[in-house]
Amino acid sequence: MSLVGLEQGIEQGLERGRQEGRQSEIRLILRQLTRRVGTLPTPIQQQVEQLSLVELETLGEDLLDFAHLSSLEQWFA
Repeated sequence: MSLVGLEQGIEQGLERGRQEGRQSEIRLILRQLTRRVGTLPTPIQQQVEQLSLVELETLGEDLLDFAHLSSLEQWFA
């Protein structure tokens, strides 16, 4: 295997790991939100799925203060 091929393989592996980590974060946040405020409407779920990793981390902290779905809706506003 050439050095270029090895570097490409490493980069692909790292990217796959980042994607899997982000998907895990999304699933966790959605479960936490559902437990905290109840069933989430599909548009809200889709908004969560579109957040960046930094935004997901922020939401993960902020959702601890949510009491109702309206709190989440305000967070997105």
